[in-house]
Amino acid sequence: MVLNYIWVAFFIIAFIVALIKLLFMGNTEIFTELVNSTFTSSKTAFEISLGLTGILSLWLGIMKIGEQSGMINALSRWLSPVFCRLFPEIPKGHPAMGSIFMNLSANMLGLDNAATPMGLKAMKELQELNPKKDTATNPMVMFLVLNTSGLILIPISIMMYRAQMGATQPTDIFIPILITSAVSTLVGVIAVSIAQGINLINKPILILIGCISLFFAGLIYMFTLLGREEIGTYSTLVANIILFSIILLFIVWGLWKKINVYDAFVEGAKEGFTTAVRIIPYLVAFLVGIAVFRTSGAMDMLVSGIGYVVGLFGVDTSFVGALPTALMKSLSGSGANGLMIDTMKEYGADSFVGRMSCVARGASDTTFYILAVYFGSVGITKTRNAVTCGLIADLAGIIAAIIISYIFFF
Repeated sequence: MVLNYIWVAFFIIAFIVALIKLLFMGNTEIFTELVNSTFTSSKTAFEISLGLTGILSLWLGIMKIGEQSGMINALSRWLSPVFCRLFPEIPKGHPAMGSIFMNLSANMLGLDNAATPMGLKAMKELQELNPKKDTATNPMVMFLVLNTSGLILIPISIMMYRAQMGATQPTDIFIPILITSAVSTLVGVIAVSIAQGINLINKPILILIGCISLFFAGLIYMFTLLGREEIGTYSTLVANIILFSIILLFIVWGLWKKINVYDAFVEGAKEGFTTAVRIIPYLVAFLVGIAVFRTSGAMDMLVSGIGYVVGLFGVDTSFVGALPTALMKSLSGSGANGLMIDTMKEYGADSFVGRMSCVARGASDTTFYILAVYFGSVGITKTRNAVTCGLIADLAGIIAAIIISYIFFF
């Protein structure tokens, strides 16, 4: 129901803002622009789904090899001590555990194209455990909030955009993004845990947090030793080596278990096309809603209003220029990327606002896009508190991005 209200609000607010512009500002083109945006965004939604078809087929094929060879079950058993605390309703050893791990690992490495099919595979497996097929389960909500909170170790694409925009140090946002995305994820997990009555104070979770903290410390230390060009080169290289190694590991494991690897791959790949087709309506719905909201100027008015209110309290408003990116991030990844680039172009890639827009972009993931695609892929219409917890994580990420940017760059 929350998604329903938000989607309807996009159109109503867009209409009201456009009507004001027509009647009081004499903008006779505004409704033409709104209608054109619906056509453009509908086409974009189809193109995204079409582009996902091949990627979905590839990774669902690889996952089918892992499923038939027993590798997914092996991963599930290995992850049980931790994941059973975060997902207590998933039976021990269930394949969904392995799929969730693969999805989260790909997300942390910044491998968005690889993460999506793994996430859709996890949702399908979670749906098999769902007694109410139209209602999100507790594990689904936790899984999606972990996705939307966007914990990322290597923000390759953002560093690439900064380099293209002429930043002196394209990698200077690395540590701030690492910290802000960690804050967003932690807050998201806590919000879901409170809602679901999950106790996070236990030995496996604390050990995991300790290991992650050590890994972060090592990553940050490595970052301080390498130059900006080396960071970009090695981060891309490591991510791609890991990605290809995963593919090879699944294939070799399948050969070791003496299954027909090729037939297993083809069987899984067939699911890619049907999954891509199934998500088209959900993508069209939300991308159109986001497009009219943005085209009407409602987003700009919202940002200006926030800047005005903050200014009344005597607080520095330098961060306001980066808010469009921060707010758009929850709605559209490509839209947020576009606004981030526009911000760097207007203010300068090395300016406070330019850097903060990059940190805000990496603070969390595209909440509504992920919810629409993942829930849509299995026919979930009642999302329960997934939107609320996801937006709480987003808000924590935005606040952390502002604070961390002032500490590092102001």
